[in-house]
Amino acid sequence: MSEREIFYESHEGKIRAFLASPQNPTLAVIVVHEIWGLNDNIKDISRRLANEGYMAFAPHLYTKYEDVLTPENIQNVMTKVWSLPPEKRTDPNAYRELMSSLNEVGRKVVDLLVINRQKMEEQMIKDLIKAYDYVNSLGVKKIVSMGFCMGGGLAFQLATEVPLDGTIVFYGRNPQPIEAIERIKGPILGLYAGEDPPINAGLPDLISAVIKYKKDLELKIYPGAYHAFFNDRGRSYNKAAAEDAWERVKNFLRRISK
Repeated sequence: MSEREIFYESHEGKIRAFLASPQNPTLAVIVVHEIWGLNDNIKDISRRLANEGYMAFAPHLYTKYEDVLTPENIQNVMTKVWSLPPEKRTDPNAYRELMSSLNEVGRKVVDLLVINRQKMEEQMIKDLIKAYDYVNSLGVKKIVSMGFCMGGGLAFQLATEVPLDGTIVFYGRNPQPIEAIERIKGPILGLYAGEDPPINAGLPDLISAVIKYKKDLELKIYPGAYHAFFNDRGRSYNKAAAEDAWERVKNFLRRISK
């Protein structure tokens, strides 16, 4: 297994990525990071995939903003954002008050990841489409997306934009609009925490769309687990759920790689 950092061309400049791979892999996984960016956790997951025999390609979707969107800056700001009561998270006055308490960097983080989140995610999807094109150019026979939290939603959305051979969603939101599921080519593995109301609220619509458009979905909900249960560096890590989820990931990839 070898690993290295590379840069690939996207629609607005170069994007940094982490590439881990055995020799001559036939399947590649585009690994889409959480809100924290391309950190050690995502690199470790990429190495685990490479050790299973797959190429792992993890773009740093914050490359353009990496001086601002560091894990430390994001942690400092998002802790304050998440401390807002749910009913205030759509209140402009609450965000104006929050912004007034932050320095310039903190205000930029809120602007990118909260206030203009939709615009940021549209840009990240474009970067992921270019990541797909780059991985496809390397000659692998099959390509799968896998993402976590924010990245789970992006990995799911990517499957509606390019002909992926499979999609693995760890507690990510549904594609927008939900009818875009009709465009998904390969099977879907959805892994969700039982204690995750904002994400799980979308599951009935997901199941309805999968039935309507006759898609291949394996869905597992882990009772008692919380959002981000797979991140072994986070406070919500759930060992039993994470280990079971990893076995399901390996079985899913083996199925696709046949």
